[in-house]
Amino acid sequence: MRVSPDTDPSGAAAVASRLKDAMANGVLSFPLTAFHDDGSLDPDGFRAYVAAQLATGPGAVFPACGTGEFFSLDEEEYRQVVTITAEESAGRVPVVAGTGYGWAQAARFARIAEEAGADALLVLPHYLVTAPQDGLVAQVEAIAARTRLPLVAYQRGQVAYTADALKRIAALPNVIGLKDGHSDLDRLLRLTLAAPEDFLFFNGAATAEIQARAYATVGVPAYSSAVHAFAPEIANAFFAALRDGAGDTVDALLRGFYIPLVELRDRVPGYAVSLVKAAARLRGRPVGPVRAPLTDPSARDLADLEALLTTGLDLVGAAL
Repeated sequence: MRVSPDTDPSGAAAVASRLKDAMANGVLSFPLTAFHDDGSLDPDGFRAYVAAQLATGPGAVFPACGTGEFFSLDEEEYRQVVTITAEESAGRVPVVAGTGYGWAQAARFARIAEEAGADALLVLPHYLVTAPQDGLVAQVEAIAARTRLPLVAYQRGQVAYTADALKRIAALPNVIGLKDGHSDLDRLLRLTLAAPEDFLFFNGAATAEIQARAYATVGVPAYSSAVHAFAPEIANAFFAALRDGAGDTVDALLRGFYIPLVELRDRVPGYAVSLVKAAARLRGRPVGPVRAPLTDPSARDLADLEALLTTGLDLVGAAL
């Protein structure tokens, strides 16, 4: 790694090594945050849900990120979510907690994540404003200077690094990787070639399986899976088929489940999270509703989701 154990007080090298192995051997799971019907946090429901998710063998778990409605959590709720995930994981897989907003608030969440037992942080795109490359780099530098935890930067929305900017953040001892949500493969290839050899990259596109083969062509085979949050049987079957070169199975799952899921997701803004949570509820998971400004699916869309979920599970020999 870029840092030796003697000069690596954050343990970044060890965490990066664990994540590298995890990314090669399983999907990256982004758990949903459980709420009661009145919108309050449901810690017991979340604990039960995370325990069930971990039992399905993800490579790593990323609590309080986009799928986990990080934007809606206050600091105490965030603490509970990360603590429960770390307790249930008990060191079996890396726990990478989300952090974000401006660097000052991100540093507050980072301190909480350290105390709660997270292994690393995913730096979500900052709030609202667009910024030049120097500013994007300064944001990561400011967070990195205020936490012992390793960081994975996330480019999506208003955050898109140039090769030069990536080199600058990758030079920071505790920045270990990049999650990409832009799906600009030309740009991504340039980033992978500019980064240190040990730098981690993974596909963070919405419904990442759709583009998993394309990402692999530029050296980024690892991906996050929102589908794992509600149908780990489907997510794991797709991962295994892709890993083993079972192209017919990959195509069947794309045609029969993933592409229709994306078409359903695109009907309403926010469905990238709302549909995932609704699908989990259809399977009896105690996750509750989404928080505003997200909205739960309409009755028509919920019926279409249930039919699609049944089809997807049938494809992998599972039941609703």
